[in-house]
Amino acid sequence: MRVLLAHNYYQQPGGEDRVFAAEASLMERYGHEVVRFCMHNDHVSDCSRLVLAAKTVWNSSVHRELQATIRRVKPDICHFHNTFPLISPAAFHAAKSEGIPVVLTLHNFRLLCPGATFLRQGVVCQDCKGKLLAWPAVAHACYRRDRAATATVAAMLFAHRLLGTWQGAIDRYIALTRMARERFVEGGIAPHRIVVKSNFIDPDPGFCSQRESHALFVGRLSPEKGVSTLLEAWRLLDSPIQLRIAGDGPEAGLVADAAKVDSRIRWLGRLSSVEVMNEMKRARCLIAPSIWFEGGVPLTVLEAFATGLPVLASSIGAMEEEIGTQDVGLLFRPSDAADLAARVSWCWEHPERIAELGNRARARFEACYTAERNYRELMEIYLGAANRSLAMGECAAVMAGD
Repeated sequence: MRVLLAHNYYQQPGGEDRVFAAEASLMERYGHEVVRFCMHNDHVSDCSRLVLAAKTVWNSSVHRELQATIRRVKPDICHFHNTFPLISPAAFHAAKSEGIPVVLTLHNFRLLCPGATFLRQGVVCQDCKGKLLAWPAVAHACYRRDRAATATVAAMLFAHRLLGTWQGAIDRYIALTRMARERFVEGGIAPHRIVVKSNFIDPDPGFCSQRESHALFVGRLSPEKGVSTLLEAWRLLDSPIQLRIAGDGPEAGLVADAAKVDSRIRWLGRLSSVEVMNEMKRARCLIAPSIWFEGGVPLTVLEAFATGLPVLASSIGAMEEEIGTQDVGLLFRPSDAADLAARVSWCWEHPERIAELGNRARARFEACYTAERNYRELMEIYLGAANRSLAMGECAAVMAGD
C-alpha cells in the first residue's frame, strides 16, 4: 500500500508530531510505501496576518501542490494529522478531487472549538460545540487570547461547514478515545464515520519493578496541563515526598520558582525520549493533573503504562475514561490540589497497592497500546475509508448518468 501522510508541524514539538512520526515508521516497517507531505509552523512568521488568515481558511498553493503530489505518487490513501494553519482544509478537497480516500486523526477539539481544548480561563467550556459560527470563542478571544486570530479560526470552521468539508471530504475520522468520539458526534459529525483508535508506544520500553520514592510529572508546562494544581498540592503536602518535573513551556517560571523555595521539587527541563523512559522506570507514580478533556490519553501516560508506572490523574475526559475504568491508577478532582495531595499521601502509605496498580498498567499496555495492535486497527480504518470512498464515487457516477 502507498500512503500519503500529511502533517503541519508545531513550533513547539508535541504529542501530535510524535504520533505522526511513529505511524509513518510503523507503516514502513510493515512494508508499505509512505509519502510524507509536511509543513512547519516556523514559516508562520513569514506571513502577514492577512495572508495567514487567508491560508488558514483555504491555502490555494497547498491545494495545487498536494494535487500534483497525488498525481505523481498515486497513493492508495491520504491520512491527515494536523492541518492547522498552513496546510488548511483545502488539502482534503485536493485529495478528494483526485479520488483518493481521506482519513483525518482528531488529535484535539479544533473542529468544534477554536481554542481546541474546550477550556476557557481554566474552566471547561463547550459553548461553541454544535454552533455553525463559533461566536462565543471570538467574543472571549479563546485562541491565543487574540480576538482577530480567534475570528480567523472561527471563519475557517464556518466556511468549511458551509462547503460541506467535514461531511463530504473526509471518509473516516479517527478519535483517540470514546469520550472524544462522543464530543464530535454531539458536534455534528456522523457517528458511522468516526472510529476510535488510540495512540501507541513503540518501541516497548519494557517493564520495571524496582522503584524509587518520588513522584514524576512529564509534559508541557502550560495551564491546561494543571501545573499550578500540581505545585499547590506540594505546598499542601506535609511529607518529604520528592517531585521531579520534566518539560518546558509557558509556566516554566512557576516551576522554577517552586523548585527554588521547596527542596522536594526538582525541575529537570526538557528531556530526550530516552531520559524520559529512565525517569519513568525510577518513579513511584506519574501525576497527570490536566484540567481539560485531553483528546486522547497522553503519550506520557501510555509510556507510564508500558513501564509499569501507575498514574494519578484528574477525573476528567480521556483520563477519567482510562484510569477510572481500568484500575491502573488513582483519580482526583480536577484543579483540587488538596485532593491530589491526599492521593499522593495514600500512595506512599500503600506501596503494595501501588505495585499492583503498576502491574495492571503494564497489562493494559500489552493488551491495547502496542505497535502491532495499532497497525491492525489502522489497516481496518484504511479499508473502511477506501470502501466508503469507492461507494461514494459509484453513487456520484450514477447520479451523473455514467
